[in-house]
Amino acid sequence: MPPNLSRNTVKKYLKTTAAPQYQRQPRHPRLGAFMDTLNAWLEHDSQLPKAQRRTARRLFECLQAEGYRGAYDSIQRHVKAWKAAQPGTLTPKQAFVPLLFAPGEVCQFDWSYKQVVLGGIAQTIKLAHFRLAYSRQPFVIAYRPWP
Repeated sequence: MPPNLSRNTVKKYLKTTAAPQYQRQPRHPRLGAFMDTLNAWLEHDSQLPKAQRRTARRLFECLQAEGYRGAYDSIQRHVKAWKAAQPGTLTPKQAFVPLLFAPGEVCQFDWSYKQVVLGGIAQTIKLAHFRLAYSRQPFVIAYRPWP
């Protein structure tokens, strides 16, 4: 028997055939009385330009002035859930657009300069860097600078 189980608890559950049922006490969130006020403020702020909207921190401070004694986290969670429930709100998974390319269709390109010794003379050469979008394979070609 595992050391963290009481013998009495083990006996009790061995005698029963049904799975244990737990009754949670109903929670009375402190935000409950202020939910309508907070939702009205969020509705009003959604019509304003983004720079003029209240942050969750500012909404928390306004609710405290109204008599709210709960935690900031409760306000933050409610604001996040409210925003996610609004029509037209995309989750990061919905907003992701995969980029698919056919072989040879697209590449990324950049130039760089490197110092090399050619024939005993230090020279600067140009490097053209290509990376194919389909296979992600790199390709580099060196060019001598024009005289």
